[in-house]
Amino acid sequence: MQEAFLHYLWKFKKFRWENAKTSDGKALVLISVGTHNQSESGPDFFNAKLKIGDQMWAGNVEIHLKTSDWYAHNHETDPAYDNVILHVVWENDSEIFRKNNVAIPTLELRELVAEKTLHNYQNLLVSGRSKWINCEKDFETFNDFKIDNWLERMYVERLEQKSGVLSQLLAKSTNNWEATLFAMLAKNFGLNVNGDAFLDMAISTPFSVVQKSANRPEQLEALFFGQAGMLEAETEAPYFHQLKKEYGFLKQKFGLQPANNFPVKYFRLRPDNFPTIRLAQLASLYALRKQLFSKTIAAQSKEKLYDLFQVETSKFWQTHYTFQKESNPETSGRRKKLTKNFVDLLLINTVVPIKFHYAKSLGKSSEERIFSLMKSGKPETNSVVAKFNKLRKNTATDALGSQALLHLKKNYCDKNRCLQCALGLELLQKN
Repeated sequence: MQEAFLHYLWKFKKFRWENAKTSDGKALVLISVGTHNQSESGPDFFNAKLKIGDQMWAGNVEIHLKTSDWYAHNHETDPAYDNVILHVVWENDSEIFRKNNVAIPTLELRELVAEKTLHNYQNLLVSGRSKWINCEKDFETFNDFKIDNWLERMYVERLEQKSGVLSQLLAKSTNNWEATLFAMLAKNFGLNVNGDAFLDMAISTPFSVVQKSANRPEQLEALFFGQAGMLEAETEAPYFHQLKKEYGFLKQKFGLQPANNFPVKYFRLRPDNFPTIRLAQLASLYALRKQLFSKTIAAQSKEKLYDLFQVETSKFWQTHYTFQKESNPETSGRRKKLTKNFVDLLLINTVVPIKFHYAKSLGKSSEERIFSLMKSGKPETNSVVAKFNKLRKNTATDALGSQALLHLKKNYCDKNRCLQCALGLELLQKN
C-alpha cells in the first residue's frame, strides 16, 4: 500500500469519518481536512480543524502507513512537526509522544475504509503494475471532456518544467533573452543525439561574439564549428582550413574556449541530421535573422513562425554532408532547408516554451494563445503517443495532446502516481 493512498482517503474523506475515534477511544469530529502539502518536507496537511472529545483543535496532520514510522522518520526531533494535532495511519502499531511526553492522538483507518474503495485501489495500483500503464483496460472509458482537461493540465506542467531549464539558462546569460533563445535553439538543432554537445557549444560562446559575427555567415560557421570542437581533426578540404583559420582569429581576438564536454556524434543519424548540416543551418539562421528573440515573441501565428525559420545551408553544404567529400551526384546541389517537420520540433521544444516563460516573467497569461498554436499542429509520431491512441482512439489529435501524453507517461504513469492523476482518481471513485 502507498502512503499516497492514505493521503487520498483523508483529503477526500473516503472513509467512515462519522465513526472515527482516536486510538484511545475519543470521538473525532472532522471539520476541515486542511491544505494538502505538496512539497517534500513538513506535515502532510496544514491548518486542519477537528474536535477530539470535547476539545477543538487547529493544526497540522501527519500521515503514515504505521504509527512507528513517526520515529523511523525522526519526526520527534523535527520542530516542523511540533504542531501536529493528529497522526493518521493505516495500522496503529505503537504510541507516539511530543517532546513534553504528551501522547499525540492517532486515527487508524484500517477498519474505516469501504471494501469497494480498497478493491478499486488494488485493481488500479497493484494488479495494474504488470501493464504498460495501470489503467490501460479502463483508459478507453474516459470521456473527451475529462481527457481534454487533464491533457491541458499536463501540458502546462510540461511548460512549467521547461521553465526551470530556461531560468537556469537566463541566469547564466545574466538575463539575456536573445542568448537564452540561442542556447535552446542550439540544443534542439542537435536533437537527442547531439543536443548536449550543441548546448555546450552555445553556453561556451559569448552571445556578443555571435552578434558581432552575424554579418559574415562564413565567420559565424567558423565560430560554431570551432566552439563545438569540429575543427580539430585534420582534413585536406580547403573549406575546412578556411574555417579553421577564421576560427583561430576569433579565438585569439575574443579569448574563446571551445566546448569539449560532449563530442558530436554521427552514429545512426540520417545525413540531413548530421551535426555539420544542423550547425550550418543554425549559422545561416543567425546570419539571416537579427534580433531573433524579439521576432519570435512578435510572431503569433504558425505561418509567421514558419517564415521566420525558413533558412538553408551555405553554398558549401549544399554539395556536402561532411568536409571530406561531396554528396552523391544524385543529391548534390540539393538545397538543405529546414523542413516543416523540423521547424515543428523547434516550435514545440523551443519557441513555445520560451514564449510561455517570457510571458510568465512579465506576469502575463499566455496559455490561451499557446494552446491555440499547439492545437494547430500535428501530433508527434512516437511509440508513446501511438500506444495511447491504440488504447483510446484519437486521444492525441494535435501537438498539445502528444506533448501532454509524453509528460503524463513519464511523470505519472511510469512513477505509479495514479493518486495524483485526475484519471486515476476517477477510477478510484467508481461505485
